[in-house]
Amino acid sequence: MLVDLDHLLASPIYDANRCSIGFHPLHQYWLIGIYLAMSFFSKTRLIGIGLTIHMVLDALDCF
Repeated sequence: MLVDLDHLLASPIYDANRCSIGFHPLHQYWLIGIYLAMSFFSKTRLIGIGLTIHMVLDALDCF
């Protein structure tokens, strides 16, 4: 997904022990709220659901 392009801004690009939630620019908590809100509007529903699921899956790496 395009939302993962922000991983290219990190140094190193991949770190197995890093939690991407709250670290990468497009994985901030306030943006997750916007992604969730997008799920409730018909024009942005699919994108919002996709981004929310993506963030939930990324959050699983934090545990």
